[in-house]
Amino acid sequence: MLRRLTPYLLALPLLGFIAAFTYVPIASSLNLSFREWDFLSPTKPWVGLDNYRLLLDSREFWNAMKVTAIFAVISVPIRLALALLIATRLMSETWVSRLMRGALFLPSVTSTVAIAVVFSWVFSTDYGMMNAILGWFGLGKVYWMQDPQIALWVLIFVNSWKQLGYDIIIYLAGLQAIPTELYDAASVDGGRKFHVFRRVTVPLVMPTTYFLLVISVIEAFQVFTIVDVMTKGGPAGATDMIVNMLYRVGFTLFDIGQGSALAVILFILLIALAVFKSRVLGRKVHYES
Repeated sequence: MLRRLTPYLLALPLLGFIAAFTYVPIASSLNLSFREWDFLSPTKPWVGLDNYRLLLDSREFWNAMKVTAIFAVISVPIRLALALLIATRLMSETWVSRLMRGALFLPSVTSTVAIAVVFSWVFSTDYGMMNAILGWFGLGKVYWMQDPQIALWVLIFVNSWKQLGYDIIIYLAGLQAIPTELYDAASVDGGRKFHVFRRVTVPLVMPTTYFLLVISVIEAFQVFTIVDVMTKGGPAGATDMIVNMLYRVGFTLFDIGQGSALAVILFILLIALAVFKSRVLGRKVHYES
């Protein structure tokens, strides 16, 4: 009997940790999403679906959803495509490749706040490096973070620059797992580099692509620090994303009910996206070694 229980007993501390810091907060957020609370009131009256109704009727909510979706749809494919192309160029075991791998991976382990502060200076209208470079060519100033048409593209660039190195390293691991015999066979058959990349590399690296796609979309929907430091969701809501709205509603306006409802909606949305991607790409992510 004890031998049967031993694996469960060994896993019990970890399960308790996960329950305390994952499942209990999720259940608590779900409960609070049906209540009205401001952090200070001793009571938490039940309001049912009112918090969800107010959110769904809010123009601010739908703007945050739109901005977040645009951010994810643009940034994730660009990141993954660049990461795969760069990873294929860094497969050789030379000192240059090793140096480039380290240099590209460094931003992903650098403080997000530090990166956001530095790029705030880089894209500053009056004393930023980007406008200084444009000035060398006789071009006028660009209001990088004040123009609603440009600000979101700046955030996409900064976030992609930070996360690209991680994607490259994961892709390198996936590429190194592909048998070299397949490339040799394609070479013998006279396959050109593009066709080998399309017919061999891309299909066989699909499990890695699927993994990166899932975590990249989740990360894109949870972007907060870069937006909070660089634009605060402005200008005119052009960079106001879901998590920024959640923070503002819950921890600035102290409307914990609506903030929790927004967190539940985000949770359900991410689960739905993960299920959708598994159904769409599930048939393409397995291959015989």
